Amino acid sequence: MASFQIGMRSSALLESSCGYLLQELQMIWDEVGEDQFEREKVLVDLEQQCLEVYRRKVDNANISRARLHQELAESEAEFTHLLLSLGERSLPGRPERKSGTLKEQLDAITPALQEMRSRKEERVNQFRSVQGQIQKISAEIAGQSVYDDSITNVKVNENDLSLKKLEEYQIELQRLHNEKNDRLQLVDTYIDTIHDLSSTLGMESSMIITKVHPTLNELCGISKNISDSILDKLNSTVESLKEEKQKRLEKLHQLGKALKNLWNLMDTPYKDCHSFSNVTDLLSLSPAEVSDPGSLALNIIQQAEAEVKRLDQLKASKMKELFFKKQSELDQICKKSHMEIPSQPEMENIVNLINLGEIDHADLLMSLDEQISRAKEEASSRKAIMEKVERWILARDEERWLEEYSMDEKRYSVRRGAHKNLQRAERARVIVNKIPGKKGKLVGLLRILKPQWACNHHR
Repeated sequence: MASFQIGMRSSALLESSCGYLLQELQMIWDEVGEDQFEREKVLVDLEQQCLEVYRRKVDNANISRARLHQELAESEAEFTHLLLSLGERSLPGRPERKSGTLKEQLDAITPALQEMRSRKEERVNQFRSVQGQIQKISAEIAGQSVYDDSITNVKVNENDLSLKKLEEYQIELQRLHNEKNDRLQLVDTYIDTIHDLSSTLGMESSMIITKVHPTLNELCGISKNISDSILDKLNSTVESLKEEKQKRLEKLHQLGKALKNLWNLMDTPYKDCHSFSNVTDLLSLSPAEVSDPGSLALNIIQQAEAEVKRLDQLKASKMKELFFKKQSELDQICKKSHMEIPSQPEMENIVNLINLGEIDHADLLMSLDEQISRAKEEASSRKAIMEKVERWILARDEERWLEEYSMDEKRYSVRRGAHKNLQRAERARVIVNKIPGKKGKLVGLLRILKPQWACNHHR
């Protein structure tokens, strides 16, 4: 109604203005004496010009209305698209029904549209941040040495910016974080193991680690490479060091046994053996129990090898001495226990074989040790018999002395020590009285031990 009134006032104002001007024009024409034809022609032109001005105004108004319709439609479409892409059903405060003029409708939707645009921008930044981290961690896991972590390099699908999709990316990011942490822990474990093994083997761990990959060296200041290939290389390096540790320990076991055998063969003093206790102490240890720094270093093996070589050379020169020493020990045991002594020709033959190098020194001494051990066992088994024989021999000597004492005409004379002889004579009679009951049994035992020796003493 108001617009209609404004239109009526405008039309009335126009008619009054045009009428006044037309009257003024008529007065001018009358005064000039313009003919009627020219007057009609001018009036027709004026009317045409007025129509053209009105038409342009109407056309411009139509264009403006169409543009507003288009802006409103585009705003509605963009708002709907933003709602769908953000995964939201509606926005509080958005006008639900179209009412009012086009400008009023456009003014009503603009704030809601601006808010949705802000939400989209915020959501896009969230997606870009999460996707950027995913790409970066994925690149680290893949072992890419150079990665452009510029956030503008991340492409975000703006058609799906829903919270559900964002949560999926966040779950994937958390999974990658966990995998990265697991890989870092595994890398650290491998590196610690390499440090320990290298220390035990007397090797430079930093060089070994740098050889696997420079980023694994803490001094380089670059994030560690945690790719599958690096993990495989670290694992193979650890296995290689473990194999080397096993080989070196086995070598030292062999050298330690050789040293102990040589020390035993040559009766090496303890102070000379103590300098290689670090080798012999390893004999009872497994690879897992050996962890002291430098305990399996190459110089330890080289020193032990040199000592074994030196002792081997020394052994050859001392073998005769050791052989004669053990032979003498065996002879003493056999003589003391009245056992058969190895024949002299047999011993001379062994010495000749030693000189010619045709007999193994260790086997020879081991054989002698076994003979000595058997001789000691035999001597131990004869101990009781030998004690009885010794007592019998003592008794027999006392009997012989008593016989000689009885035939001595001066036994009752007074002289220095005579009373001691009388006391011994009394003891001898007691011992001699026991001989007849045991003499036959003891002679039998002596014949078992050594027939010739027993017969000689019996006579």
